[in-house]
Amino acid sequence: MPKILPATGGDVVEVILADHRWFEEALRELRDVRGDRAAVLADLATVLIAHAEAEESKVYPTLRRKDAIDADEVEHSEHEHAEGNEALLDLMEVADTGSEEFSSKLHELSEALTHHLDEEERDVLNPARPDVTQDVRDKLGGTFAAERARLIDAGCGSIENVRKVVASEQS
Repeated sequence: MPKILPATGGDVVEVILADHRWFEEALRELRDVRGDRAAVLADLATVLIAHAEAEESKVYPTLRRKDAIDADEVEHSEHEHAEGNEALLDLMEVADTGSEEFSSKLHELSEALTHHLDEEERDVLNPARPDVTQDVRDKLGGTFAAERARLIDAGCGSIENVRKVVASEQS
């Protein structure tokens, strides 16, 4: 089972990409009916919520100020985070991890998440490499990692918090 990956800072693009690869591994493990799906889902919820919240509060505003991304790209990414969070909540609310409903909801989450990862890597992270200096990317990586760790420590992946996040995104 992928343990929660600590983000330690460095180039923010590389830190975010490491989380993306971790998400893909967690989704693979969730597809395995022999694994501890509840434990993997709990870890995925924690990292996914922390990752998205830290991106929205720390990374996107900085990339926007540096003209690496525009307002439409920020809005689109935040919309995709909201869709992913809703799919995550739907999956977390399935009681039986061995059920067809779990598999169906997992498919919906996987589709939403892999679509977002692909678009974010192409439209947000790739432009950040040439448009933002290495020094800024390194500082931003530390800021992102610290916020992500703070959110994880605060229990951001609990079903109660995921419900609050989804409700606030829908209002």
